[in-house]
Amino acid sequence: MEFRVGQGFDVHRFGAGDHVVLGGVRIPHERGLEAHSDGDVVIHALCDAVLGAAGLGDIGRHFPDDDPRWRGADSRTFLRAVAAMAREAGLAVINADVTVVAQAPRLAPHVEAMGANLAADLGIAPARVNVKATTTEGLGFTGRGEGIAALAVALLGATG
Repeated sequence: MEFRVGQGFDVHRFGAGDHVVLGGVRIPHERGLEAHSDGDVVIHALCDAVLGAAGLGDIGRHFPDDDPRWRGADSRTFLRAVAAMAREAGLAVINADVTVVAQAPRLAPHVEAMGANLAADLGIAPARVNVKATTTEGLGFTGRGEGIAALAVALLGATG
């Protein structure tokens, strides 16, 4: 079997709002994330990981931030589309691992729901998706509370 690995990274700065959306989960917070879509860094990083493994470019190529169709879009739409693109290329997502880097809000209570959403959108078992969160101990832009970042890795395998 042929295997392919892709990685993804995304970041958004905090702005006005009363919640963030991460892994498709709406999480109450004193600020929102500035973005053209819903600013879901978890899904954006994972989309790039899947697209990278499939050799299909990046999220900006398929869902450009200057396209009004994507203004305020639910990023889960992007992940479902990316999973379909991978399948059309003869590839299946085997597993995915995501790390969210944020000083706040506290994410531990939400990682299971995030993983369930990601698995559903990718069409794989929840046990094949891992989501974890970490802080930077007050260092860097995330530590100063300026934004949130996410890193993702996806393993894809040929289906034919």
